[in-house]
Amino acid sequence: MASRQSPNIIVTGTPGVGKTSHCEMIAAQSSGLRHMSINEIVKDRGLHEGFDDRFKSFIVDEDKLLDAIEDEVKAGGNIIDWHACDLFPESWIDLVVVLRTDSTELYDRLMARKYSESKLQENMDAEIMQVILSEARESYDKEIIVELQSDSTDDLEAN
Repeated sequence: MASRQSPNIIVTGTPGVGKTSHCEMIAAQSSGLRHMSINEIVKDRGLHEGFDDRFKSFIVDEDKLLDAIEDEVKAGGNIIDWHACDLFPESWIDLVVVLRTDSTELYDRLMARKYSESKLQENMDAEIMQVILSEARESYDKEIIVELQSDSTDDLEAN
């Protein structure tokens, strides 16, 4: 954990698996850990290269993002909320939580968000093919990766 007093935790998974809900709950129940929403940081600090109309999302400038959050993350105590984990240096991270959701449940959640057909299909494919879990396994030691199911509020509370 380098010289940090508090750990850095990534909570990751495809959109709709419950990352933000988990991060907010962990932050509320912990002492000294704060929720770091990468989506909000990218929007608020302008750390993007524009907007992708097809997927209705910002195109993140990963170099600018990492530069912007480096000091905060190195200080520790962050619960990092984002759909990808492989861009964060391994030395910054103490635990990677990959959330997974049943395909039917995920489909319903993404439809409720009114995702376009292409965005919905891309995210469903990513979940089915375990893309985020594979990226985590390729980027971090297996000892710090935890895979949790996130199908219901019972799962949220149990996790």
